[in-house]
Amino acid sequence: MPLTKGQRDIAVQPERPTNIRWSVFAVALATSAILYLHRYSFSFVKPALAKEWGLSNLELAKFDSAFASCYSLFQFPVAVAADLLGVRLVLTLLAIVWCGGLVLLAYAPSGRWVAAAQALTGTGQSAVYACLARISRVWYPPTYRTTWQGVVSVLAGRLGAIGASLVFSTLLLGVFGLPWRVAVGIFAAMAGVLAIAIAVILRDSPAGDVRVNQAERQLIEGTEPSATAVEPITQTETIFASPSTGFWQRLPPRTIVTLVALAVQAILSTFADNIYSNWLPQFLAQVHHLEFKSMGIYAALPLLGGAVAGFVGGVLNDRLIRRTGSRRWARAGVAIAGKGLAAVVLLVALTQYDRPYVFCGMLFLVKALGDWSLVSALGVITDIGGRATASVFALINTIAGIGQITAPLVFGYVADHHGWHPVFVLVAITYALCACSWLAIGSDGAQRDTSSPSNKAPFDSGERRFQNG
Repeated sequence: MPLTKGQRDIAVQPERPTNIRWSVFAVALATSAILYLHRYSFSFVKPALAKEWGLSNLELAKFDSAFASCYSLFQFPVAVAADLLGVRLVLTLLAIVWCGGLVLLAYAPSGRWVAAAQALTGTGQSAVYACLARISRVWYPPTYRTTWQGVVSVLAGRLGAIGASLVFSTLLLGVFGLPWRVAVGIFAAMAGVLAIAIAVILRDSPAGDVRVNQAERQLIEGTEPSATAVEPITQTETIFASPSTGFWQRLPPRTIVTLVALAVQAILSTFADNIYSNWLPQFLAQVHHLEFKSMGIYAALPLLGGAVAGFVGGVLNDRLIRRTGSRRWARAGVAIAGKGLAAVVLLVALTQYDRPYVFCGMLFLVKALGDWSLVSALGVITDIGGRATASVFALINTIAGIGQITAPLVFGYVADHHGWHPVFVLVAITYALCACSWLAIGSDGAQRDTSSPSNKAPFDSGERRFQNG
């Protein structure tokens, strides 16, 4: 029997893509936000510990270094496990471990137990962003991947850090007057709920998820007819498999230079960022004698700048890549401008050092400029990492642990013996050095940019110029 006109219209109507990628995106957002919410909350615990046990800044710094040491030590092996076993299993286990660290912190009877709790939490958070980088590789459409990475890894993370200031400090400790141990216990329960959500919602790839139809798979891969892909990825790349040993065995010299320079900038960036993650509340308490209620508000201002940077940096990267056709100069240009201007603005902000509301307001701009380069780094890693993206990310972040381990000790010592003003000068110098390191970084593993105007050669020629020096 011939089909009617209505039946023919139904027959030719294209399949509508499912929306599982948005559920995965929501889990990634929640994971990033909660991780930073928990990590930054410890900076508000430190003033309480200093009063409770009479600890110096250098003694408090040892708790931060305990976290950073385990964070760095376990990051690469756990990320390799994520490439081998899939992010769903590994990310669920990580959330459970860091939940256990928070529980231990809430009941810690002495400094040794606090250090152990921080070490356990650092272990649980070690490879989380490596897993999120891997998720971005297989779940985010290539055309807007850097923007999505910025939203998840920087915007959501910084919003979580703001939550540490406003929720943990201002609301729970300041307004409600809860003991810090009770507040930490509430956050531990939150980590447990996150572990359940990851296990229920997340899958390792669209290709292995029966909830994802063919139309959504094509959209994610950039092969859907209406999609314009910056970097098409093949079906085999979207399937979770072991990391490509070929990536590590056949590294060209230019890629090695990029990886080394990425590691250097990661050390410097992490070193500078430590002032916000671990020390700003202590600075406000010691120098300006602020209580938890107002301390949380002032400390949130720079973090809000970092949240803005997550979106702005991603959009700038994607737009400049489409406009110039060169991943190297798009990503490096955004990063150099951000870190360089952050150094200048921080030195200007120090003229307002004695006015905490003005100084923290200017730190908003410093943090915004400094953080949008983080999206450039994420973009380079996914450009050159391929199926080994989680491992490459973890390698760079493990090396960055040098900055995370040493910064608390350096800042704590300088603050104890020379005051807080030299600490911020040191941060400004670090920003400037980080900007310089980007001159040696490029996305030399990227493929042809099919979204360049007229699909012609500007991208390829630009990348050849980079590879040829």
